[in-house]
Parts: sequence; C-alpha cells; structure tokens
Amino acid sequence: MGNEKLHIALLAGGVSGERQVSLDGAKGVESNLDPEKFLIRRYDPATDLTRLAADAPEIDFAFILLHGLHGEDGTMQGFLDLLGVPYQGSGVLGSAIAMDKNLAKELYRAHDLPVADWLVLRSDEEIDGAKLVQRFGLPVVIKPVREGSSLGLTLAKTVGELVAGIHKALDHDTQVMVEKYIKGKELTVGVLGNNDIEALPVIEIVPGEGFSFFDYDAKYKEGATEEICPAGISDGARDLAQKHAVLAHRVLRLRGYSRTDMILAETGQLYLLETNTIPGMTPTSLMPQAAAVYGLDFSALLERLIELGLEGNRS
Repeated sequence: MGNEKLHIALLAGGVSGERQVSLDGAKGVESNLDPEKFLIRRYDPATDLTRLAADAPEIDFAFILLHGLHGEDGTMQGFLDLLGVPYQGSGVLGSAIAMDKNLAKELYRAHDLPVADWLVLRSDEEIDGAKLVQRFGLPVVIKPVREGSSLGLTLAKTVGELVAGIHKALDHDTQVMVEKYIKGKELTVGVLGNNDIEALPVIEIVPGEGFSFFDYDAKYKEGATEEICPAGISDGARDLAQKHAVLAHRVLRLRGYSRTDMILAETGQLYLLETNTIPGMTPTSLMPQAAAVYGLDFSALLERLIELGLEGNRS
C-alpha cells in the first residue's frame, strides 16, 4: 500500500431498521484500522450523500457498514460505482440477489443446494392460515423477503400466530416468505475471497434462554447467545457446510466475503437459510469471531477485505 495513507470513507448509519447496529459496527472498524496506514472519514448516508459525492475524487476506498435496504441491497454499491470509488464485498448484482431471500433460494435450489420448502405471499393475496399449516406444519417461520438481521421474523406456533406473523412481516415488505421450520443446530459459515474462495471455521449458534431462535435481540444483545467456534459437529458436516457456503457465494455472484446461515437438521441433513453480503462487524459479530479462529485478527480481517475490494474490476 506504499507510504501514502489510504483515504477510507466509512459509511455507517443510513435509513434502514438496522441503523444502530451499523453505527456500532463502524466504531469497531474505525478503532481497528491502523492509523499509520489509513485516514478515515465518516459518512452517514442518511445525511451525507452529497458530501460523499463531492469528496469522491479524494477517496481511495469505501468501507460499507450498512445493513438492510439502501445499504446491503446494491443501491449504495451502485452509487459508489458511479463515483468510481472501490469498496469491500459484493457489487450491485450480488448484493441485490442476496437481499431478495426468495430469489436467493431459487438460485440455491437451481444449483442443488438444499433448502427448506417455502412460498412467497404478496400483500394483495388472501391469507389462508389453515392451508399454510397443512403444507408446512407448525411451528412455521415467517419473514419479509427483503430485510436483514431477522427484522419482522416470526416463529409461529399456532394458526393465529401465523396470520399475525404474516401481517407483522408485511409492515417491513410487500412480500413475505413462509418457510418450513427445520429443527436442528444453527450454523453459520463465513467465506473470504473473490475467485479463490476460502471457508472460515464453522460457527454453531446456541440461542440463550428465552430466545426460541436467533432473532434480532438474540443477535445483538451481549450474552444472549452462545457461539461455538469451531462448531461441535462431525468432520463430514463441517466439510459439507463449508463447501455449501463457498458454492452459495459463487451462485449468488458475490465477491470479497459473505456469511451463509444454515440449519443442521436432526436427520443430519443441512439446509441453507440465507447469505449475508455485509456480515455484522460489531464485537459480538460472527464473521470476526470465525476469522480470529482462522488466524486473522480483526485488523487483519479488515485489511484483507480492503485488499479484496481493490483487486480487479467487479463483475
């Protein structure tokens, strides 16, 4: 990187439901980027887009720490492409595909990656709770098609909760996914790379008492979940989970890094849930934990992501 400091724009905040998580992540990133190598400027897309555009000629790289809509969905990536500013992670296409859980599952399935049965309801469709229960059984998972961090997610145990959960998810999106609930171990696998993709150690997530599954609070509350890395699973399950995560990264046209969430069912079958293109970067986040076990501390992980972002043109 030479002796010149790299000018980094740290993009955090934004307008999604995950604004606070984004700001928390930015603090961690800023304090772990070596001030000898990097000069950091902060921008909040909720208020600073004009300033970011004006400063673009002086910016060498942008670190996007936005989650959900208008951050992780390709819009910010497209804006930076227009400004000619490179950034970490996936481009417009991959970001948009991964944000749409329905399209991502279609692509997984087309490449023989295992997924739980699901269907998508639009806001103008009639909800037939009994029919849905007949197809999926109970409990059943309901989530918005395009939202991050388990916002609007419900695990419904009755027909009443199912219908209420669909209405709750419709507050977040015009399309709602109803998905068969798979009981088993929750796993997540991070990967790093553009063309040569390496899987990080598998993490097992054990939701704490009072959390029936890994919901928004369980994700971001200190001590709400236990994360075991490497996961206590067989070598065969580990290898398959890592292989699936690498394939998911390719199938969704991703770059740099991603983190794919899965369930290891009691039957031994693995099911892919979704892939995150901008995994959380808070102290409790999963990707930094896995990278540390892999041998990359937080600062080294950030520098690796910057290197991968600067590598070549994005497809």
